[in-house]
Amino acid sequence: RENSSENILSSANRLLLHEGRLMLVESTRLLDVYLFLFEDFLLITKIKRNKKKYGGSDTGLIPVCPSLTPELQSFIREGGFCTVLDQPIPLDRLILKNVEPV
Repeated sequence: RENSSENILSSANRLLLHEGRLMLVESTRLLDVYLFLFEDFLLITKIKRNKKKYGGSDTGLIPVCPSLTPELQSFIREGGFCTVLDQPIPLDRLILKNVEPV
């Protein structure tokens, strides 16, 4: 949300356990999302592609955090970005279930 999104990742003590792309089924459509699993919550972000591509050799000059996965770094260099889809989900309230592949 607008009021707290700036401080979500600000804790220096927060540990990122895993991150990666996933397809999320929402009603009748598929959503391309990028998940960040921290030690205390799960953050789901929506992948957005910038309609304007950066041109020429400038793409290598875009500063990207070195701790991000190469896949996410590449995506950002291509003009993509992630926006928070919803409130972070605290892990103590998260229930995981195995489902059969569709």
